[in-house]
Amino acid sequence: MNSAQINIVKQTVPVLQEHGETLTRRFYENMFTNNPEVKRFFNPAHQHSGTQQRALAGAICAYAANIDNPAALSGAVDLIAHKHVSLGIQPEHYPIVGSNLILTIKEVLGDAANDEVLEAWTAAYGQLVDIFVNHEEGLYQQQKAIHGWNGFKPFTIIKKVPESSNITSFYLQPDDGSGLKAQKPGQYITLRLNIDGKPVMRNYSLSNAPGASAYRISVKREAGINAQTPDGLVSNYLHDHLQVNDSIDLAPPSGDFALEIPDNRDVPMVFVAGGVGITPVIAMLHALLPDENAASRPVYLFQCVKNLKVLPFANELAALAERYANFHWQVHVSQQTAAEKTVLGNLHQGRFSLAALDKMIERQQPMMLHACGPARLIKALSAMIKTRNQPQDAFRYEFFGPAQAV
Repeated sequence: MNSAQINIVKQTVPVLQEHGETLTRRFYENMFTNNPEVKRFFNPAHQHSGTQQRALAGAICAYAANIDNPAALSGAVDLIAHKHVSLGIQPEHYPIVGSNLILTIKEVLGDAANDEVLEAWTAAYGQLVDIFVNHEEGLYQQQKAIHGWNGFKPFTIIKKVPESSNITSFYLQPDDGSGLKAQKPGQYITLRLNIDGKPVMRNYSLSNAPGASAYRISVKREAGINAQTPDGLVSNYLHDHLQVNDSIDLAPPSGDFALEIPDNRDVPMVFVAGGVGITPVIAMLHALLPDENAASRPVYLFQCVKNLKVLPFANELAALAERYANFHWQVHVSQQTAAEKTVLGNLHQGRFSLAALDKMIERQQPMMLHACGPARLIKALSAMIKTRNQPQDAFRYEFFGPAQAV
């Protein structure tokens, strides 16, 4: 991009902020009409709720504002690139997005989208494509080197285990008999299914200990599977239709939510999991606790659920707490009943709070926090980190949905 084009793109930021969601909503309408073959890459629930459109609008504004310094967005680029690789996005898909984006800018901005603006945004998109294609090629190469394959290959369900009233685990082994290399704890895999004649893909965090002989995904049954509320299409299909010995296609582990361990052994490791957000966290615990270098480090898990019926992995976590003296586990129940008070000695009534954290770890004590759960939990934890004067790089998180929601 030349300096004139960079200035033009930066000047469009206020217009994009004003019309961003209109533009992105229209963009998806155009792309799905003109190129319906790409619909399989998108979760219709995120489209229906509007989170995907808001996320893209925020991303476009952020890119425009930093067009002269794209390195400032390296974290976001890495997050999105991992998602693209998990779904099998290839360089030939980018022109589809580009043509529909420029078309939509012209439609929505009208006279404001003159030839100079369209040329500048075409150049800006080309620059962005180069960034993503190069980064994603490196990730594909890493996948191939570590796990031995790219794309999708068939796995068989060897075991199906209820973990709570709404979460079931599926244990998966490759049909070709190849062994599984350890994933980074916190990563996810991608399932590809054909439901009612339509291809769908979904990401699910791996909940197994890295290096296990089978992958384990632990899937929450979501409510609502009609055209108006498409949440739960895949989760209900998994719960109701897939059984032991059924085959399913998987792509290799992806994701940048990975366990980070400070060099200082006095720094506690803190994990907060909301609902099914325990799935990547329990993989991290299985990787961390047996490590002899972590034996002297305090490890805390704050597990947040509505009630004990939906509490997953209770026996598995209790076994870890009994085996490792440095592991401290609390369950916070937001809708606790009187009968539940005696079930677990580590049970706490009410939502997880800053007070609960301060009670376990002194306010001035540095810590490393990993969290996974709903967007509201991640927002609350980010505020807690600031209140405790912790650096934001001491907070690693993932949640299920477009990142712009936090």
